[in-house]
Amino acid sequence: MEVTQVLHMNGGTGETSYASNSLVQKAICLTRVMREEAISSLYRSMQQPKRLAIADLGCSCGPNTLFVMSEAIKLVEKLCRELKHESPEYEIYLNDLPGNDFNSIFKSLERFKERLRNEIEDEHGMGSCFFNGVPGSFYGRIFPRKTLHFVHSSYSLMWLSKVPEGVENNKGNIYMSSTSPSNVLKAYYEQYQKDLSLFLKCRGEEMVEGGRMVLTILGRRSHDPSSKECCYIWELLARALNHMVSKGIIKEEQMEGFNIPQYTPSPSEVEFEVEKEGSFTITGMEVSVVPWNANDDGNLSESLRNGGYNVAKCMRAVAEPLLISHFGEAIVEEVFDRYQQILTKTMSEEKNHFVNVTISLIRKPRSA
Repeated sequence: MEVTQVLHMNGGTGETSYASNSLVQKAICLTRVMREEAISSLYRSMQQPKRLAIADLGCSCGPNTLFVMSEAIKLVEKLCRELKHESPEYEIYLNDLPGNDFNSIFKSLERFKERLRNEIEDEHGMGSCFFNGVPGSFYGRIFPRKTLHFVHSSYSLMWLSKVPEGVENNKGNIYMSSTSPSNVLKAYYEQYQKDLSLFLKCRGEEMVEGGRMVLTILGRRSHDPSSKECCYIWELLARALNHMVSKGIIKEEQMEGFNIPQYTPSPSEVEFEVEKEGSFTITGMEVSVVPWNANDDGNLSESLRNGGYNVAKCMRAVAEPLLISHFGEAIVEEVFDRYQQILTKTMSEEKNHFVNVTISLIRKPRSA
């Protein structure tokens, strides 16, 4: 599986699109305070900057894509009014893999800028905004050196650059699980280490000294990388696929060759890699949780009825391109019908959460 070619969320605005189903992105709201502190600290440390370069890495598409950019601009404009500064020009960079639906983002930009100007409502106006699409893997250089002031990424860094090598014996599984051999867990962890270290090294080169970065990663609280809180959602999908293998719908060798290129780290694992790589200082870290059914409004009967459907749609928006690439399109509807049934039963019996690890970083001064 060539991850950079097939890893992208479902595009468009249809029923199975990421734009319509990115429920777990509600954690963006939970990490607002950390982002505001980072942006405010960054701006106050600069001498009335004429430009601010802000990048969102793994921007995907849909209503959440421009949310953080909007927040950042409004906060800087508020600070400019308080400090009686002239507004800077904003260079906004939206990055994702080439398969991302950038067209839907570009089509929404004029409406976004008009709404932003109306929300700021200031007689002095706001600084000009220049938007750039940057297709490419962030596990490599994607910006010139010393150009970025603020970098944000949400729910992207748990995706690996590739499926780890040496996981062929992970039989019956599509990800780490309690039944995975120890070499599989080791391979996933080592690939995560390589990828995060490279990510930090590249951003260290691209950011200015004192630049800020806030990253939210789907992770775990447990020290066990195969713990239920981070792997169970994939174990249930594997259950659906294995049932289709038993019915002869999917070939067993196909199933055994499919593994999810993801690693959900613990806070201590993230901290260890940041300190080892050395380009950044950690200024804050927090863990938050979001229920699997983030649409749960407290209505128990409604939640039980719709929960499995909502989560299956959310996971389909994420996993469908990977499944189609490996198994073909013909099995997709049946996979997610079975997955929905399994999720509905599971969620009627227990409550589960996605765990988010959010870290705030500052670019260290460079050595002479």
